[in-house]
Amino acid sequence: MKVVVKNDEYTIYQRRDGRYAVENAAKKAVNGDEKVAILVANELVKVTQPTSPAEEPAEEVVEEAAEEATAEAADEPAEAAAEAEEAAEEDGDAAEEE
Repeated sequence: MKVVVKNDEYTIYQRRDGRYAVENAAKKAVNGDEKVAILVANELVKVTQPTSPAEEPAEEVVEEAAEEATAEAADEPAEAAAEAEEAAEEDGDAAEEE
């Protein structure tokens, strides 16, 4: 890891994969919101807020799943009826052979 910024409070390293590691003065890793705040303050990363359109596709997926479930439920009785007819025909064929 390469040292990018070093001061009395923390040290910022850049890893070989391009991401950053932050250690405090006690050589303990800094993570989460505190790490993001340090990296943003040093202009090493940019933070983007999630947009509201990202929530809309989740609602569409729920609606599509509901529609599929309804379609499957409608198909199941038809399949059951077809199977019943086939079974009845087989029983009828067996009765004729006796």
